[in-house]
Amino acid sequence: MTNKLSWQDFEKVEMRVGTILEANDFPEARNPSYQLLIDFGSEIGQRKTSAQITTQYSREELIGKQVVAVVNFPKKQIANFMSECLVLAAVEGKNVTLLQPGKEVENGLRIL
Repeated sequence: MTNKLSWQDFEKVEMRVGTILEANDFPEARNPSYQLLIDFGSEIGQRKTSAQITTQYSREELIGKQVVAVVNFPKKQIANFMSECLVLAAVEGKNVTLLQPGKEVENGLRIL
């Protein structure tokens, strides 16, 4: 690894736990995706994002699932949709597995 981060760099990335409230089809996206609405608790509130996870997850199984996301990136326009956070996942080709806490925790908790 040649690109090492300092601890101060790492602390700038704000990863939080949130619960998926809604998962909707996103037909306007270039690649098959869902539009997600995620609750990050009272301090951060709800954020929207899109995720290319349609081959691994159904919309129904996503509702109520806790995930880890970066919440301090700038908003990003994806087709006609404004993404407000980045859900983290392990990616192996088309297999995308969402990162989740091992046990249910309070929405908004920071990942360190």
